[in-house]
Amino acid sequence: MRLTILGGGGFRVPLVYRALLDDPGRAVSEVVLHDTDPRRVAVIAEVLARLAQGHPAPVPVRVADGLDDALEGAGFVFSAIRVGGTAGRIRDERIPLSEGVLGQETVGAGGVLYGLRTIPVALHIAERAAALAPEAWVINFTNPAGMVTEAMSQVLGDRVIGICDSPVGLVRRAARAAGADPAALADPDRTGYDYVGLNHLGWLRSLTLDGTELLPGLLADDAALGSFEEGRLFGGDWLRTLGALPNEYLHYYYFRRETLDSVRDTRETRGEFLDQQQGGFFERAAAAGGPDAVYALWERTRLEREETYMAHSREVSGGWQRDSHDLEGGGYDRVALALMHAILGNSGTRLILNVRNGTTVPQLAPDAIVETVCEVGAHGARPLPCAPLREDQLGLMLQVKAVERATVEAALFKDRGAALRALALHPLVDSPAVAARILERAAKEA
Repeated sequence: MRLTILGGGGFRVPLVYRALLDDPGRAVSEVVLHDTDPRRVAVIAEVLARLAQGHPAPVPVRVADGLDDALEGAGFVFSAIRVGGTAGRIRDERIPLSEGVLGQETVGAGGVLYGLRTIPVALHIAERAAALAPEAWVINFTNPAGMVTEAMSQVLGDRVIGICDSPVGLVRRAARAAGADPAALADPDRTGYDYVGLNHLGWLRSLTLDGTELLPGLLADDAALGSFEEGRLFGGDWLRTLGALPNEYLHYYYFRRETLDSVRDTRETRGEFLDQQQGGFFERAAAAGGPDAVYALWERTRLEREETYMAHSREVSGGWQRDSHDLEGGGYDRVALALMHAILGNSGTRLILNVRNGTTVPQLAPDAIVETVCEVGAHGARPLPCAPLREDQLGLMLQVKAVERATVEAALFKDRGAALRALALHPLVDSPAVAARILERAAKEA
């Protein structure tokens, strides 16, 4: 089976390929890379060649000659594009910050700006995939994952599924902090969890092992909460008040003033850091002198990237270092492979995914994309019923979903009114006048 990776020059593509090489149930016979930047994809192909060295059965890799060549004949398509590159991300961050509101890749005004730029390209990909590979499953990594998946689903229906590694990371860390045997996490007969929300906006509300609920004990134990990222990020008092473990990105909402203060006058945004770091990597890699040197450079750069993830939010909550478990770099790759195997094997595996709501959250439209626990088989991903949402959870979900759907509408129909509505209604944008200025400046600098 052919696996196509769109955004094949992306920095994290080697993580996917490494997981494929280590996969005992290998189903992929060829990896096809497509990217709009030939230099980047050539460097990443060299990293993959180094990973394949000495492997008894390496997966062949080919760089496609255009999008249609990449899509034709694909069984699975991993879409991990960055429209506008890191330069676009810098604008998404700096323009809102200049107006005194948060600038971030997927959250707030920055997320809306990124969505407006990305959705038209994602829709074109969806249309070409539907025409050239109608039986393929499209797995969307592209941020903002919720709204991009929602736009693509208008063409592909349930054959597009969005993934994110934040929820599975939260479950894994919480279970480890609660003392659960790591082997038990892989056994669906022993473990259960209730997670629901939108992409980068969700809550782990239940975690069970052998029928015993672990979450209340974990929330009551400050030492255990202090042993993992979300516990340190939000603090025991607030987590006990919530009665749930939030996705790490909810820190931008719950601690908006503190986070904004930490980034407002920053010398270097996350986008600027990645622009320099990854730009430097690709420049040095081109002259590194062989796959071994390129791979070593990539591994050093990857570790630095993981160590600095969400640094501003960690600074607000005490300035702690990330755990070694979370520096391994595995996340998206493991979720994507588990999803692929569950579809091919019709296994009924439970995964947290971005899918159409159906009746999971009755207050949302059936076609709205939510992030929740799904059962995955040959039919794709089916969201499982969940307990009712609390009013505060539901209220935030409804408001941010309105923002996402307005962003999709604005991108589809070039509707300035919808774009203004998306920006002005976001909980992290405090004035329609600010929203209008952000929109005007973004249009000028595009």
